[in-house]
Amino acid sequence: MMYPFDPNNPALFYPRFRLLSLILFFAGLLRISASMILIPMDAEGQENHLKAYGITYWVLSKNQKVQWLLNYRGGSFLLPDGELIRNECRIRGVSFEVLSDPQASEILDLIASPSQNQEAVILEKAPRIAVYTPSDNPPWDDAVTMVLTYAEIPYVTVYDEEVLGDKLALYDWLHLHHEDFTGQYGKFYGAYRAAPWYIEGKKEAEALAARLGFSKVSEAKGAVARKISEFVIGGGFMFAMCSATDSFDIALAAQGVDICEPMFDGDPSDPNYQQRLDFSQSFAFTGFTLERNPLRYEFSSIDMTNKRDDVPMDADYFTLMDFSAKWDPVPTMLCQNHTALVKGFMGQTTAFTRSEIKPTVLVLGENRLNGEARYIHGVRGRGFFTFYGGHDPEDYQHRVGDPKTELELHPNSPGYRLILNNVLFPAARKKKQKT
Repeated sequence: MMYPFDPNNPALFYPRFRLLSLILFFAGLLRISASMILIPMDAEGQENHLKAYGITYWVLSKNQKVQWLLNYRGGSFLLPDGELIRNECRIRGVSFEVLSDPQASEILDLIASPSQNQEAVILEKAPRIAVYTPSDNPPWDDAVTMVLTYAEIPYVTVYDEEVLGDKLALYDWLHLHHEDFTGQYGKFYGAYRAAPWYIEGKKEAEALAARLGFSKVSEAKGAVARKISEFVIGGGFMFAMCSATDSFDIALAAQGVDICEPMFDGDPSDPNYQQRLDFSQSFAFTGFTLERNPLRYEFSSIDMTNKRDDVPMDADYFTLMDFSAKWDPVPTMLCQNHTALVKGFMGQTTAFTRSEIKPTVLVLGENRLNGEARYIHGVRGRGFFTFYGGHDPEDYQHRVGDPKTELELHPNSPGYRLILNNVLFPAARKKKQKT
């Protein structure tokens, strides 16, 4: 069939022009309807804060970038839109909002305003995560492995063999389980020296040290601490809780010094070992005094546990510090939460003595009335470390043998959110550090 030619409106008469018009029309519709997913992280907008981190990690693992909106609605996440992501949020019970491109741009413009203490940080890749813990340790005995499992964030476990075998180079982020790096078996001797688990654990630690070529467990653990120190100095991210914080620093400061009594390593400690500590080697703490009594469940004066007996459980809280999101994005990231007031919780190392924290270390969370820091962060070489006092943010006074915490009952835990802030921290696009 022939079509008459109309030079004023050729599309009315030529099918190929009609098709082109339709294509352009629908392409315009797609541009108008383009959208993004906002995962709100404020108290009112999010049903499951902990699994929201898992969604963010999952998106990063698919080679998609995410924007972390610091100080915007509790530290919300802005994700690319897609039905797969929406479905994953629904499956995991994570609240989300679909924003049009203009709506997302309006939020980002607001955040960029100099009048707002907010910032949008780009997360680029899913960090490779390792947890330093014995292979036979139950995962529910450690808050970090519990929350990683609950949030569905994958991790691998490493221990002394892998650390001394230079395997840490395979990972971006390392968590230290509640380890004793001093070789004193957690200072459990006074209360549990006759317990079968203590006796068996001591034998296993001695056998492992021997296999690795050390005559003492303290020497093996000291070597492991130095390797972890090298990992951080080389650009790694290290997170530690409870006794892994102060015992790690003690082991670094006590290099070449025997601080263990005979019941731990079979020979006396070095005379005047306190005076031989080298605080320049430790990450966070300085000027601390070691606990010499082997029967006392304490490592040093760093810990505040026995200095805070008058703090009742219902009044035990610590406050997160407020940083400038635009000028100090690192500490701001680590403090993202839907509340600035976090419930306290006990541990072998509950909190840190403020006067023994190095001046180069940032205090992120504190109980000022007690003169204690609960959450601290610092730079070492090209890497970063964060120390968090206490054992389990939702188990106020966890004891040996206590049942595990069921995180299904605490999906909005502010204390656990601080752990997951650290997990995502290595994913952030790096900027030159401000000094």
